[in-house]
Amino acid sequence: MARPANPIDESTYSGRFAARLRMLREKRGLTGEQMAKAITEAGYNCPGRTYYNWEAGTREPPLNSLPAIAKTLCVQVRTIFPSS
Repeated sequence: MARPANPIDESTYSGRFAARLRMLREKRGLTGEQMAKAITEAGYNCPGRTYYNWEAGTREPPLNSLPAIAKTLCVQVRTIFPSS
């Protein structure tokens, strides 16, 4: 059984980014582990713990990981960023 999602502090940019990343992942129907594996397959080495930190808002992905994230989510890179 999956753990319940931790609340994200959306009052910060990193929190809004994390919430956006989680929303896009859930929209694709992927677990965090599946997302990390798919990002790795798309060309950026992403251990599950690394992805978890991005989605928890404790770390932000490096710029060179964004194309692999976007490819995994089937979106353009700019779609990953929160609008405000």
